[in-house]
Amino acid sequence: MDAITASDLIRLFDAWKTLFAEQREFLISLDGKVGDSDLGITMSKSFAAAAEAVAAEGEAAGIAKLLRTAGATMARTAPSTMGTLTATGFLRASKAVETAQSLGTGEMAAFWVAFRDGISERGKAKVGDKTIVDVLDPVARTLEGQAAAGASLKVALAIAADAAEEALESTKSLVAQHGKAAAFQEKTVGLQDAGATVGALLLRKLSDFVSA
Repeated sequence: MDAITASDLIRLFDAWKTLFAEQREFLISLDGKVGDSDLGITMSKSFAAAAEAVAAEGEAAGIAKLLRTAGATMARTAPSTMGTLTATGFLRASKAVETAQSLGTGEMAAFWVAFRDGISERGKAKVGDKTIVDVLDPVARTLEGQAAAGASLKVALAIAADAAEEALESTKSLVAQHGKAAAFQEKTVGLQDAGATVGALLLRKLSDFVSA
């Protein structure tokens, strides 16, 4: 797949829906170590609603409108912290690819830069705070570099997904600075961040989707 079209995007959201349904209990368990155990519920619920909403819109809506629909639906369906942040990411991404007819490597880089920035600003989180931003930042920077190098979408996303997983592993050494996990401070060292796990899962599924 050289680029993601509107019809592909609808299928991608369905793939994400399946992913977070499968990972629901794992994310509940991971979040429960220093959080409130609702992450798996939030992600499975919000992506199921978003997948249904974009399918109802149909491919004629175009990429930007589908992303806006997904973001708005998530915000309504799962108004928890991560639900709101993920919704913000998709809403920002929709603006970054407003005129795109398809998402190639360049558009995908713009998508994830906007997604990262939206979540960072909304959550007031920066790199090193042990959040999803610790995964989204290397993803965005990797995709910008791959776009500049003229890499295909398949290659660029495979490299970005690897970068996401490396960054996720690195969150284990960080001290949580946000949310309920922040109350545990040093006790969070050694633990994989739950929000960052969501980011890595999103990227790996996206990469697998394009490769397939």
